Amino acid sequence: MKKQPEFVHHPELKKKRLMQDVAGYAFISPWLIGFFAFSIIPILVSLYYSFTKYDILSTPVFAGLANYKNMIHDDLFWQSLKVTFFYAFVSVPLRLIFAFFVAMLFNRGTKAIRVYQAVYYLPSIVGGSIAIAVMWRRLFMSDGALNAALGLIGLHSTISWIGRADTAIWTLIILAVWQFGSSMLIFLAGLRQIPQTYYEAASIDGAGRIMQFIHITIPQMTPVIFFNLVMQLINGFTVFTQAFVVSGGSGDPMNSTLVYALYLYQNAFKYFDMGYSSALAWILVLIIALFTGFLFKTSGKWVFYESKAGGN
Repeated sequence: MKKQPEFVHHPELKKKRLMQDVAGYAFISPWLIGFFAFSIIPILVSLYYSFTKYDILSTPVFAGLANYKNMIHDDLFWQSLKVTFFYAFVSVPLRLIFAFFVAMLFNRGTKAIRVYQAVYYLPSIVGGSIAIAVMWRRLFMSDGALNAALGLIGLHSTISWIGRADTAIWTLIILAVWQFGSSMLIFLAGLRQIPQTYYEAASIDGAGRIMQFIHITIPQMTPVIFFNLVMQLINGFTVFTQAFVVSGGSGDPMNSTLVYALYLYQNAFKYFDMGYSSALAWILVLIIALFTGFLFKTSGKWVFYESKAGGN
């Protein structure tokens, strides 16, 4: 066995290393304190509350799996799941398709490209704010700008688009699609990483733009599509602000905009059933984990990684 040099165990050297470690932990201590105080501890506490009957004002009483069993017979729980699944599975594909389309246009290059990027990214910055949600609510009311615009082209309408059960959820979906800026910028960055030599070689072989898009652009962009899909799906399942403001916090009309996060909020701060709300939160975590795990599990069949292909 090789003998360690004596200087490795020298007391002065060990003391110096210890001081360096202490200094390092001291510098990252604000982040560590925040991480444990605002992430780890609340997560563990909510897990405990999910097994209790807790109304915020009194001491939690352990109830076992009662909260989870109650969900089976809770019609609003199933309604919120239905609304959230519909919202996520419609808005996410539309948002990504639109973002990809705009990124393709920007990738061609214009003199004012950076101005256009800023303009198109702006909705993603302000779209989740209360002010935008209020504006959106006004836009689709019976006397809103949408009906006024329809009247200018001869399609007079007095419909309250947010007041009808069959159209209210679509106002939220349109708002989600309008906030495509972040996905667009990620797509644009991915498009600019594709070597132009691929397209030049395909052109020499006689491939047109459509064939180049199918056989070069799409395969090369699958890692970026995968990333955007995972992130936007998580955002879709956790949507709250827009539904809260547009529906007035009620999920109306007829619970057609009662997304899962809004129902969770109502149980916690309207009905003061923090135990049941915590259980709902953990079911949401499980749902997101299952869908994310499914995407990662199936990604090997459709996501193309150039390094992996080269290694094979």
